[in-house]
Amino acid sequence: MAALKVSVVSADREIWSGEASMVVARTVEGQIGILPGHEPMLAVLAAGEVRVSLPDGEKITANAEDGFLSVQSNAVQIVASRAELA
Repeated sequence: MAALKVSVVSADREIWSGEASMVVARTVEGQIGILPGHEPMLAVLAAGEVRVSLPDGEKITANAEDGFLSVQSNAVQIVASRAELA
């Protein structure tokens, strides 16, 4: 199974990056789950949790505010004005 390449950054630093099997984030239109092979998209983030499931089953959680989420070719970029690991 292909993996997602995920990058979570805030305005001043990279919060986390690596491979994942799934990403769940809250957008202004509702919660979205991203799996490998997801269609390209761009969404506006709503304040809330970003949950990243790693291939080994571990989970990473970050709190993010005001930004966007981009999906392109199994790469997920989350850019937020403020973000920190939970």
